[in-house]
Amino acid sequence: MGGMAERAMELAIRAYGRRDPSLCKQVFAGERTINATERRLDELVLDLLAMQQPMAVDLRLILAISKCNADLERIGDQAVNIAECVEDLLGSPARDMPVDIPQMASVARTMLRRSLNAFAAADAAEAQAVLLLDDELDAMNDAAFTAVTGAIAKDPSFTRSLLNILIIARNLERIGDHATNIAEDVIFWVRGADVRHHATT
Repeated sequence: MGGMAERAMELAIRAYGRRDPSLCKQVFAGERTINATERRLDELVLDLLAMQQPMAVDLRLILAISKCNADLERIGDQAVNIAECVEDLLGSPARDMPVDIPQMASVARTMLRRSLNAFAAADAAEAQAVLLLDDELDAMNDAAFTAVTGAIAKDPSFTRSLLNILIIARNLERIGDHATNIAEDVIFWVRGADVRHHATT
């Protein structure tokens, strides 16, 4: 599931960089597989809870899997949103944009990869490192909003393209949020600590 979510994001960002509609179509097709996999994992989780009645760390692992599953499905949705914006951008002339989408994508990609690695290795320290990157991506998204609104004020003729860029930036920020959620779930599973909303216990 993690691999499919990563691939969806990569395809969407590649579609943006190359202005390639065929890559957008791959994102749309992949979403159906991600959604089907989410349903299968949910069924497995319910079966485990019903038949095994897990306790302590095993229960935390199963709960973490269930929550990560939902976050990964949402990352697939975010990739679709990006691909839809790319398709819309194809109808407009190419121009320099005031937002560094590749840089934002790099941070979001790093967060997702490290959160999945943390899950695979049951590494709470690696998961903690992901949380530190969230503020960086949030700041980039805030800067994107300021840059886009300023650019629209200067040249309203490119409003539609600029709004698409803003939506792409927002979806990358949301991918970072989902990666953060996964990292928090790893910490909960491994340490039994709820660190959501900056909680310390």
